[in-house]
Amino acid sequence: MAVVQDQLEIKFRLTDGSDIGPKTFPAATSVATLKENILAQWPKEKENGPRTLKDVKLISAGKILENNRTVGECRSPLCDIPGGVTTMHVVVQPSSVEKGKKEANQAKQSKCVCVIL
Repeated sequence: MAVVQDQLEIKFRLTDGSDIGPKTFPAATSVATLKENILAQWPKEKENGPRTLKDVKLISAGKILENNRTVGECRSPLCDIPGGVTTMHVVVQPSSVEKGKKEANQAKQSKCVCVIL
């Protein structure tokens, strides 16, 4: 019975409402490992997919999960329901290089000058 409690069934909900999983992970699995799994299983047809682990944010029970923590440490009391599947939300943030390019382009495009006479 202890073996069952050391396993969590997790599905990852993407921003468009589609899911990756569910898949079973040991409680000792790190959040970084979950993110690697998401990168490997990311649907190829979806635009704006993550390129690195830093692009992926995992949210569970309203909290952003840190890479160095384990699934067991991040477990919410709702995960203890027998046979339940934990849903973690996946948010993709563009890398800082892409953000810098977009901000530079927006600054160039949106110039406004006001003159008060």
